Amino acid sequence: MRFLLIFNSVVLTVGNCGGPLIMRLYFIHGGKRVWLSSWLETAGWPINFIPLIITYLHRRSRQGPGAKLFFMRPPVFLAAAVIGALTGVDDYLYSYGMARLPVSTSSLIIASQLGFTALFAYFLVKQKFTAYSINAVVLLTIGPGVLALHTSSDRPKGESNLAYYLGFVMTIGAALLYGLILPMVEMIYKRAKQPITYTLVIEIQLVMCFFATVVCTIGMLINNDFQAIPKEARNFDLGETTYYVVLVCSAIIWQCFFLGAIGVIFSASSLLSAIIIAVLLPVIEILAVIFYSEKFQAEKGVSLVLSLWGFVSYFYGETKQSKKIQNQNPETQMPQINNAP
Repeated sequence: MRFLLIFNSVVLTVGNCGGPLIMRLYFIHGGKRVWLSSWLETAGWPINFIPLIITYLHRRSRQGPGAKLFFMRPPVFLAAAVIGALTGVDDYLYSYGMARLPVSTSSLIIASQLGFTALFAYFLVKQKFTAYSINAVVLLTIGPGVLALHTSSDRPKGESNLAYYLGFVMTIGAALLYGLILPMVEMIYKRAKQPITYTLVIEIQLVMCFFATVVCTIGMLINNDFQAIPKEARNFDLGETTYYVVLVCSAIIWQCFFLGAIGVIFSASSLLSAIIIAVLLPVIEILAVIFYSEKFQAEKGVSLVLSLWGFVSYFYGETKQSKKIQNQNPETQMPQINNAP
């Protein structure tokens, strides 16, 4: 279980840091299709067939022709499909905000997702809180709110106040909705009337991303995005070939984000998944300043300090709580979840 947690945390790190940067690269060099960028967040769902095929061949070598092809049962499939549709809507909200806001600003706003995740996790999966985790949630929620002060100085050149503030609101909406999605995924794991293996987690990921892509495909068809791709590629600042490379890399990197996020939920909890997403904020901030020369005003500095304070508070509390439990029950072992493929 520890290996899976570390593995999924690394995959989540790659997706969470690379996704926003490559999406912003698309927009600042001539990309204007919000539905297309939304679609790319989950369009890499066929990649999940690779590990599924590998695990199936492994099972077949041990169990023979009778090995099961898929583990997912109808109730889990239906729940994953619903969450996938919500993810498609969330993709659009996030992409719209990314098209209007600098990476550093949108990332700080997304950090408020932790507060929403904590709230929904409390009601949906009965997440337990300590004084340290509550303090972390409060700080990480207040931190992004500081950005609402003097935001006009951060507005990209040529963008209206209305478009900028709408992007701000849409990004908050994306944070709220994904804050609901993470505990919903954990609720699937807890209420599924079947063993939860990592293979099943990948199957859930595949179904979620497929239905999210369906939602975004409908948006692209209505907005005529498919017809606009060749023209947009020809006019892309970095060249036509680079345009398609950016699209492909975006789909792959975002798939890492979603797989890592639900993998961490499987290995630990939805709250920890949200914590990891938030804890990578300083990395995204630094990368945005380095690669895109974005401004780093005082408001972002204050927000960053509050966020880091929240991170430290959470992990200190978790470490202290873990040591307390070990001291009280030195012989108690954590129950093992079936990880067989």
